[in-house]
Amino acid sequence: MANNKNANHNGQTVVKWLSQGGLRPTRQRVILAERLIGDGQNRHVTAESLFAISNKRSDKVSLATVYNTLRAFCSVGLLREITVDGSKSYFDTNVSDHPHFYWEDSSDLVDAPAKELRITSLPQVPAGAEISKVDVVIRLRRKLTE
Repeated sequence: MANNKNANHNGQTVVKWLSQGGLRPTRQRVILAERLIGDGQNRHVTAESLFAISNKRSDKVSLATVYNTLRAFCSVGLLREITVDGSKSYFDTNVSDHPHFYWEDSSDLVDAPAKELRITSLPQVPAGAEISKVDVVIRLRRKLTE
């Protein structure tokens, strides 16, 4: 009984989250949203990692659907896309402004303490432009011991 109640609560949370972005709760969106926010934890995923998680369940979705759905979630502000190395995209369920640590050896992206970051100035933007956001990704690697 508790599992059904919990599943129903998670389903309501997912539908509410989708409606905040003005998105219809299609089957694929609900499935992927459940995997992203269903447990209430913030996470960083790639399309490939979300696809792999989805393939372990009976209600599978295609990789193309995962990409399209993640882009749709980003376009309405439900997710934040962080690009590392100009080619690898991570999708963050925490859409607030905050910095990230990127572990080069494991390709993990994790939140960095925002309270410790100080940006004192930014360059002048070109005429007719405005800053939409500033992404801070601090690349880390493990120290080699001597």
